[in-house]
Amino acid sequence: MASSVNTSVNHPYISSTDSERAEMLDVIGVDSLDGLLGDIPVEHRHPDLNLDAGLSEQELSTVFGSIAAENASASAGYISFLGAGSYSHYIPSTVRSILQRGEFVTAYTPYQPEAAQGTLQVGFEFQTVICQLTGMEVANAGMYDGPTAFAEACLMASRVTKRTKIGVLSTSDQRLPNTLLAYSMYQGIDIVEISPDATEIPDDIACIGVQSPNFFGEIEDVERLTNLAHANGALSVVHVNPTALGMFKAPGEFDVDIVTAEGQPLGVPMAFGGPYVGLFACKKAHIRQMPGRIIGRTTDTKGRTGYALTLQTREQHIRRERATSNICTSTQLIGLMVTVYTATLGKQGIKDLASLCYQKAHYAALEINRLDGFSVDSLGSGGTFFHEFVVNCPGSVSKINAALLDKKIIGGLDISDRSDNGMLVCVTETSSRADIDKFVQALSQIGASA
Repeated sequence: MASSVNTSVNHPYISSTDSERAEMLDVIGVDSLDGLLGDIPVEHRHPDLNLDAGLSEQELSTVFGSIAAENASASAGYISFLGAGSYSHYIPSTVRSILQRGEFVTAYTPYQPEAAQGTLQVGFEFQTVICQLTGMEVANAGMYDGPTAFAEACLMASRVTKRTKIGVLSTSDQRLPNTLLAYSMYQGIDIVEISPDATEIPDDIACIGVQSPNFFGEIEDVERLTNLAHANGALSVVHVNPTALGMFKAPGEFDVDIVTAEGQPLGVPMAFGGPYVGLFACKKAHIRQMPGRIIGRTTDTKGRTGYALTLQTREQHIRRERATSNICTSTQLIGLMVTVYTATLGKQGIKDLASLCYQKAHYAALEINRLDGFSVDSLGSGGTFFHEFVVNCPGSVSKINAALLDKKIIGGLDISDRSDNGMLVCVTETSSRADIDKFVQALSQIGASA
């Protein structure tokens, strides 16, 4: 039977020609392409899928635009107070503009530095920015995201200390220990929960993993916990919100050993949860155990500045048993966003951004705390929090959020599993006073009937 597939036209993305296909068929002793499908009944080889007629690009764009319009988004007139790891920040137009420049794009890992100087230079500048933000001595060129960076940091601490027990603060985002569990499942690692008020830790622990601001937005006592770790021969691993570093002391000032973060707040769209980039920095003494890649600056034989990969810990570069990561190129483009964003804002801009997030969140918390039936524990305890805080609601958070959505307001995250009727509210610089007041008024109306 003649083939029902048109093989006379050479497709631009299929390298073989008609003659090449005929030669390959002859070698394997098959007359036609359909001959390769002999075990499949004829009626099932090219079934009628009953699909609608194809659309033009313009028509398809219209269809998908109408579907997207059904989403609850800012473009559809909704305001959001949802955070919990992915944050709405204003992204200057410079970020996308420079992102599209060909000098900074490479198809794959820049193994050939002579053909990827733009990409390598951005990676070098990215490392510099992360060191300046965190106060650490060295930083790598990026990890996949915040939780994987944290997991890699804890495993690195285990390698450095040669201990197999890792402590994680109980106030951390559960994605941090859960990712660590996935990474360490077959490495003989035990994960233990540490209270933020702990004065003692197991003497065989590799590190204390601290998130600050923690999952609830509160600032942990990083200095005390770091000293506690060091007194027991353990390392201090601190996971931060990089935006908060615009107003709070850098972890490096507390003698922290390893710092990780989710880079999304620094110029990366929320994009339904990714792709993001993990930030990773540490003391220079631990550089040989650092996962990922480090880009270095050098000079060529003519004295010109050049950039090259100087540390690569992937299993394809070194012996598999000595490898510490499989980080690849997907982080590079997102790292470019971070670099351009921080360069656009500058040192003062980062400070102003942090201050706006802090002040607006505290304004919202104070207003909500005045409502009957609602309270914010962080205010009552005198705790310091950064752009996120827990609201104790008078009734079901899910029902309150549903009522808010009817008013085109996306409420905070329902964390009733960790705090009874608790809603984790996020406020950033993108939340106007009018937006906050509308949110507070809606909570007041809904709370009265909760």
